[in-house]
Amino acid sequence: MSIYLVGQNLPTEAAGERFASLIRRGGVLRIPGAYNGLAALQAKRQGFEALYLSGAAVSASMGLPDLGIITVEDVCFFIRQVSRASALPVLVDGDTGYGEALNVMHMVRAFEDAGAAAVHIEDQLLPKKCGHLSDKRLAAPEDMAAKIAAAARARRHLYIIARTDAAASEELDGAVARAKRYLAAGADAIFPEALTTAEMFREFARRVDAPLLANMTEFGRTPYFSAAEFEAMGYRMVIWPVSALRMAAKAHEQLYAAIRREDGPRSLIGQMQTRQELYETISYSDYEALDASIVKSVVP
Repeated sequence: MSIYLVGQNLPTEAAGERFASLIRRGGVLRIPGAYNGLAALQAKRQGFEALYLSGAAVSASMGLPDLGIITVEDVCFFIRQVSRASALPVLVDGDTGYGEALNVMHMVRAFEDAGAAAVHIEDQLLPKKCGHLSDKRLAAPEDMAAKIAAAARARRHLYIIARTDAAASEELDGAVARAKRYLAAGADAIFPEALTTAEMFREFARRVDAPLLANMTEFGRTPYFSAAEFEAMGYRMVIWPVSALRMAAKAHEQLYAAIRREDGPRSLIGQMQTRQELYETISYSDYEALDASIVKSVVP
């Protein structure tokens, strides 16, 4: 049966505590991006234990650039999809916290209520940018530390990751100094964004004593490394934030081009997920069985 609808086999431990347990057990946690409920189910079927919800993927799926335009409630809509569909711990991109300290506290409670397990907050100023673009503007370290402290104060169980974009403008020394300040303010882990060499990743890990997250986004400033390579460099979490959306978007483009060119998608049918495969992924028969069990008449 679908665990969401019937409430069976649902985890009893809070989502943030389940995420923290995955980090504490050691090794590297592989966290692919899932930008809606269907993608979450597909990732779960491949055996992943946690999922990532990217602000860039959410924005793009809404037809918007990743410039801090979306709202807390926009993101909560997607958190509910991904967490309910998969019942896995979900790490959520919290951008800059949607404002200052009080706004961050509101975000934390809203994300927890929606089902999030973890959040990362970055030290950029609005309008924020993708971490792999140029000319990012940074918040003062004391202002970012205040946001982290506010997040830690507001949470019940949410795992808090502080992201620093300082390596591009303040070099590695600045990023390390900020990371240590954010840990002192209450962060559980650190996400150094857009490091550009293996040596930078290793040196950051050597100097920052905390669980570390690496971002293996495509078409960015970070060279390609496998999760095992990141683990060897001292990282406990790896995200592939927008990979699923990139694949889906390319497929959409090819589909619409084929319909326009060929007056129908006949040439692409072999590349489509079949009706049976879709129904198996979304547990269609389980929902039908549940519905039949509810509407069945009972003779007194």
